[in-house]
Parts: sequence; structure tokens; C-alpha cells
Amino acid sequence: MNYIFPEGPQEQFQKKVFTVSELTRDIKSLLENSFPQFHIEGEISNYKLHSSGHAYFTLKDETAQIRCVMWRNFQMALRFRPEDGMKVLCSGALTLYERSGNYQIKVMKMQPAGIGELQMAFEQLKQKLSEEGLFDDIHKQNLPAFPEKIGVITSPTGAAIRDIVSVIQRRAPQVQIILAPVNVQGPGAAEEIADAIRMMNEYGQVDLLIVGRGGGSLEDLWSFNEEVVARAIFDSRLPVVSAVGHQIDFTISDFVADLRAPTPSAAGELVVKNRMDILGQIRAEYESVTQVTNHRFQMLKEKLVHLENSYGFKQPENMLMQKAQRVDETEQRLQLAFQNHLSGHKQQLEAAAGKLNALNPKAVLERGYSIVFQGERVIKDGKNVNKKKELDILLHKGRIKAKVQSVEK
Repeated sequence: MNYIFPEGPQEQFQKKVFTVSELTRDIKSLLENSFPQFHIEGEISNYKLHSSGHAYFTLKDETAQIRCVMWRNFQMALRFRPEDGMKVLCSGALTLYERSGNYQIKVMKMQPAGIGELQMAFEQLKQKLSEEGLFDDIHKQNLPAFPEKIGVITSPTGAAIRDIVSVIQRRAPQVQIILAPVNVQGPGAAEEIADAIRMMNEYGQVDLLIVGRGGGSLEDLWSFNEEVVARAIFDSRLPVVSAVGHQIDFTISDFVADLRAPTPSAAGELVVKNRMDILGQIRAEYESVTQVTNHRFQMLKEKLVHLENSYGFKQPENMLMQKAQRVDETEQRLQLAFQNHLSGHKQQLEAAAGKLNALNPKAVLERGYSIVFQGERVIKDGKNVNKKKELDILLHKGRIKAKVQSVEK
């Protein structure tokens, strides 16, 4: 709609009047065309991750601040977790949120300022898992001393599997190697490695696992810094040896595993003992036992010679005669002791017999006395006599039957 505004008594001109939406869209178009894509560095403030997956925050420096939005698809691609106070370098474009009329930056990429994105993600995950106790020694398992089967989780075409097989076959050719082929870098590699660890545990026919790959950049080794791999290693019932990269390379897998090997070749040396070393130890032990046995045998031989030359072996008959004499003397002492013992008991028996004989009623009868019975009862008092029954009188020799004529008190 056009309006006529008087500018003066003789001048009039026509001007366009915008609606709020029209002006906002024009400003939005101007901003977006003027700042299609740029880089900006600042400190994160009020970072909020919405349930939709979109992230909203503010970038600020000492004197100014600007609102930012990071849509879900860009936020999901981050390898680290943005936090308030973190200084970051962002790539994006300027846009305007028409509903509020506020301009903001549509952030498409973000990385920590002064430290790489991957290094930041590494440190954050390392701290998180450490606080959960996944690195604690109490969870570490001992490796079997003499494994028969070893599971290897790595690329089937990489140098790592060749190095591991070469070392193990040289040191312990009897050990069987079972390969679980996986991709060790690129999208989906971490999930493949984690699945292979779980599969080997379900298979259960190996004694331990070697998980790793050859050297490379931090990006190349990143699959072994993923949380899904770390938790699969921690949950493994089988002992796990992490063998990732070169000696200077450290990954999250190294901290979670039961043992870290600086290289895949070193892993082969750590999990099996060298056959020649074992044979050498056996030979050394055999020689040591043989030496000790020979020394002991020589000592016993010398002791036997000494005994053969001793007085006992030189005069056996004399020793036997002395022993026989001691036996005779002992026998005599026993006989004398037995006789004395028997004599003492005989005297005691005779004395006891004399006492018993003195108390024997028959000995009284020998002196002219008699015992009067009536029935089974001994008559001691005349009042106890039944005149109608006969008396039985026991003499020293013989018995008398008598009838009672009268009883006198």
C-alpha cells in the first residue's frame, strides 16, 4: 500500500511502508547474503541440548555476545561434548530468527580452540570412563600362561595380523590363531570391533583376545577411542590385550584392556612364551636337579664308606656277643625279680589262709565242740527248740540225729 507524505509546500513524494514480516524477511535475506559462511571464535555460554537434538548456546568474548543454534544433524557429528566456558572455533552462517527478530549464527562445524576436536573427545571420554572405574586394576584379568587358542580382532589385510601371526608361529607354533575380521577405521568400524569382541565371548573356544591394528594418525586410530569398544572390552569374560598403533600411541582401549601391548608384534610376544626359552629353562632345571642329585648321592656314598670302616662293621661278632651277654644278664635279673615277687605273694597267701582257717567253724569242731541244727536253723537258744522235731548235731567227724526229751532254760 502506498501513502503520500507532504515534505514541503511544493514537494511530495511517494514512499513504501513495510510490514514487520516484510522488513524482517528483507533483513534476513540481507544478512544471509552478506555473511553466507564465516569462522568465529568465542567462549560457550548457556549451552543447552534440547530433546529434539538441536543445541542452543551463546558465543561471547570480553565485550559482546551472539546467539547460536546448531541443528541436530550437525550436533550429532561432534566427537566431543561442548561445555560452558569452553573456547571454540565455529564455522557457520548468519541468519535471523523471524519470530523474535533476533539474529543468530547457524553453526555447522565446531572444534575446541587451541586443542583438536578428537583430542578433546579423547580426554573427555577418558575422564568419564576413569570416573566409572573402567580403568581400575581390580577389574584386570591375568593372561593364561600357556594359551592353546588365541582370538585376534583386526583387519584381515592389515600389517597387524601378519605381525601377530609371524611372532606367534615363531615363538609357539602349536598355538592356534582364530581371526575375527573387522574394519579398523571409518564409519561403523567401532561397532564392528565391539560386535566381534562379543561374538568371540559367545564362541568361547579361545583363551584370550588380541584387539588392535597398525599405526596411523589419531583419526585412523579413532575406532579404538569409541565408547562402544571400551565397554565391549570391559564386559569381556575373556582377557583382552590391546595392541593399537605404535609404542607412542595411546587409545581408550589401552586403558580398559587387561594388558596394553605397544605394538601388534609386541602383543604376540606378550601372550605366548618362546618355545626355545622354555626348552632352555627346562634344560637348566634338569641340569640343576641332576647336579643336586649327584651331590647328594656322593655324600651318601661317602657316609656309607665311613660306616663300613667304623668299629661296628669291623667287629660284628664282638658286638653280637656283647648284645647276647646283655640279654642273659637281663634274663637273670627278670627271673630273680619274678622269684622274689612270687615268694612275697606266697607269704601273703599263707598268712591269709591262716586267718581264714582260724575263722573256719570246722577248726572249732576239732577242739571238741559241735553245732546243733533243727532243720536249717542253728540252735543258739533253748527257747528256739521245737520239741516235736529232731535235732541234727554236727561233730568234727560225723553227724548225730537226736530227739528232744526236755528243754532247760
